Amino acid sequence: MSQILTFLGKGGTGRSTLTVAVARAAAQQGRRVLLVGHQPGPGLEMLLGGIPLSGEPVTIAANLSVVQLRTTQLLEQYWTAAKELEAQYVRTPFFREIYGQELGVLPGMDQALALEALRRYDASGQYDCILYDGPGDLTTLRAFGIPEVASWYWRRASKAFLGSDLAKTLRPFAEPLLRSVSTVEFSSLEDLSNRLGGMTNIFEQGRQAIADPRRVLAHLVTTPDPMAVQTARYLWGSAQMVGLTVGGLWVVPLVTGEVSAADFSPLPVRILPRRQGSDWSALEEAVGGIFAAPEVPPPVAIDEGSRTVKLFLPGFSKAQIELSQSGPELTITAGDQRRNLFLPPSLAGRQVSGAKFQEPFLVISFG
Repeated sequence: MSQILTFLGKGGTGRSTLTVAVARAAAQQGRRVLLVGHQPGPGLEMLLGGIPLSGEPVTIAANLSVVQLRTTQLLEQYWTAAKELEAQYVRTPFFREIYGQELGVLPGMDQALALEALRRYDASGQYDCILYDGPGDLTTLRAFGIPEVASWYWRRASKAFLGSDLAKTLRPFAEPLLRSVSTVEFSSLEDLSNRLGGMTNIFEQGRQAIADPRRVLAHLVTTPDPMAVQTARYLWGSAQMVGLTVGGLWVVPLVTGEVSAADFSPLPVRILPRRQGSDWSALEEAVGGIFAAPEVPPPVAIDEGSRTVKLFLPGFSKAQIELSQSGPELTITAGDQRRNLFLPPSLAGRQVSGAKFQEPFLVISFG
């Protein structure tokens, strides 16, 4: 089991340089490190001294391996795996004549495939830490939010369909048809949904990993430029909306000016030294302790005794936050992010009695 670390911030703030410095420092400390590049262009190869990278991990130093994710290659691999599953569970496969090399990349597919690659490298047990050098923006956060969003769609969509008039109409025809093409034994559509419930377990495992800073952790990167600072604050709040803990802020002095620590309280704010040519020693020394679990508020805290749910939402104003309730679920919208919280049994049957935004916390009470 690895710890996955990524950096969030505006492009051009030095995120990739910081990622490489952390990877080098961790490897020198004896950790088994995988540096995962997922940005277009040769930037990562140049930072590594021109070492050519591929879609498979390459060892470039003691304890340090690097891989450059390529979406088309990942798509081919996972399409082949999907066809094998189809052949295993479906008597007459539909997609056997479609090959991964023929498929184009749809919008959003990059991040979903990257998340699955990170999950696979984590499950391999070969690495103590995985450094993800991705886009570092809202698309990265949407990728880390996939387990929670997908579990909501799976739970709500299957329930809605099975209870619909359409399902009742199709049931006399659909059940015999599905039995004829499936190798899975089931008695009804509800039973088939339960047998496929392993998907729910996968989503839940992913959700729990994202919520645990000992498993997945992010740090913010900015320069003193006001636009970069505001972008970092926005990404900080957006990270909380997917349940991802942010452990600190790193200021890269590429331009003159200062960053107010008060704007990022209670995050630790650290200023990075400049890299001098090929000498990484100052940067490697500066990033010590970056993997430690931070002393910051969790994205969500549920207190069943006081019947409250407390969300940590830095970077947002009261006007940007909306709240709604549907049965045992709460939906919180902040900025361009939406989060669905499944309430524990003690709160699931209760209605929201009040919500108060005390920056940067949203406190929701139940009657």
